[in-house]
Amino acid sequence: MTRRTRFASQNRPALRSIRSAATLALGLAVGTALCGAANAAGNYPITGQQRDTAQRVASAGVPLSELSPNAPDVYTVKSGDTLWDISKLYLTSPWRWPELWGMNMDQIRNPHLIYPGQVLHLEKIDGRARLRMGEGDAVPSGTNKLSPRVRGTALDGDAIPSIPFNLIEPFLNEAVVFNTNELASAPRIVATQEGRVLLSRGDTAYVRGELGGNTAFRIFREPKPLKDPETGEVLGFEAVYVGATEAVRAGETRTGSDGKPEIIPATFNVTMIRQEANVGDRLAPVPQREFANYAPHAPASPIGGRIVSLYGDALTAGQNQIVAINRGARDGVERGHVLALWRDGVKVIDKTDPSRPTIKLPDERHGMLFVFRVFDRVSYALILSVKDPVKPGDRFSQP
Repeated sequence: MTRRTRFASQNRPALRSIRSAATLALGLAVGTALCGAANAAGNYPITGQQRDTAQRVASAGVPLSELSPNAPDVYTVKSGDTLWDISKLYLTSPWRWPELWGMNMDQIRNPHLIYPGQVLHLEKIDGRARLRMGEGDAVPSGTNKLSPRVRGTALDGDAIPSIPFNLIEPFLNEAVVFNTNELASAPRIVATQEGRVLLSRGDTAYVRGELGGNTAFRIFREPKPLKDPETGEVLGFEAVYVGATEAVRAGETRTGSDGKPEIIPATFNVTMIRQEANVGDRLAPVPQREFANYAPHAPASPIGGRIVSLYGDALTAGQNQIVAINRGARDGVERGHVLALWRDGVKVIDKTDPSRPTIKLPDERHGMLFVFRVFDRVSYALILSVKDPVKPGDRFSQP
């Protein structure tokens, strides 16, 4: 163990307190600089809309009418909390987290960096509410004060996430939408070890195709087209994730004993399986993992659309399941957007009218979506809450 490692281990509580204090005590100017550095590194994006909202409410707080009826006067952030949980705890509209952040920008300068153990105090003065950090976040006595400095990488450590990360983690690599059916020309499994029909973890697969210098790949089955429920247009191709594999030995073409070219496929080892792989499955390189944390927020402008599909084979979906929607980056959709789910009003016969006309009941909002992955024309969203089963074709809008 090096001296630096031993010092960090022995002084972990103090270092965490220092980090917490430094994170929350910087002013807006320093916070802006840090946000810029973090954005440059691809972490913890804070939108201009969020910052503008926070600046508007920073001095005055928010009206008491915007608070949740059961908003606690004091709350200690605990492990397992999420930004969405705390938003629901304090505000009637959870996606308005930037306003909760803006209640005290001097202390809560970055909504993406809230840590377990920090104490939130709710102040109510003259019909307005402000949120401040409590005494529980003070640096322990006897701790050396360190001047905070802007760094290019965020000190996320034990910071609480926007939503339960375990619900979306598998989909950050597995749920993939291609703009075209590019898997048709991707490397493919051409044979299996000992002629096996299906491949499991640890088995050997033989692959042909251009690997592009990559060694780690995802295995996909034939992709299915995602069609817009409104227009019928193909928005992209959703690949069915099978598993993961790694290259063991490169392929080659050499001259055989008969003087003719002899093709030797690359050798791969199957490292992980969601469903058994077989000959014909296609390979795509493993991308860089996306671990960015993003605060829930409403779209800056009105938006609406339809559910394209449910991830998996289910006919309907409920809370904590994944859906694809027919709007993407080109439509202004961002990671962290919160959207409202709508249930179409059913048609019924008005039995109180002698002519018994057919009437349509009003559409009703019955759930919330949280967008966590955005492609060009399609996005994936987590169902945060819902009253009725969600199905393809259901409508969504800004909250």
